[in-house]
Amino acid sequence: MNNVLGTPLQPCCTDPLTGFYRDGICRTGPLDTGRHVVCAVMTEEFLTFTKSRGNDLSTPLPAYDFPGLKPGDGWCLCALRWKEAYEAGVAPPVRLEATHEAALRYVSLEALQENQVAA
Repeated sequence: MNNVLGTPLQPCCTDPLTGFYRDGICRTGPLDTGRHVVCAVMTEEFLTFTKSRGNDLSTPLPAYDFPGLKPGDGWCLCALRWKEAYEAGVAPPVRLEATHEAALRYVSLEALQENQVAA
């Protein structure tokens, strides 16, 4: 598996445990219809935006062992949700080395680089 830079895909976050397969890696497969491939660092602005779009990522859901996200948390986002936030001017920063190459089917490398986490 490679990332958007063409190098081996790195883990995104293990606390909280993210990824469609809940293994900390933004990898995808046939069951992942949302394509959870963008490793993003949550911001208050993005969490408010996604909640307004019907995807509340900040409220804990103990039944699903989901702690709720807060600014600074890493999370594997759906590529199209990240693109929607980007177009609205509220895209969260991205960890390129942990963003699966499949993200490039939905968003440009330039858009991702424009929003990459500062080194």
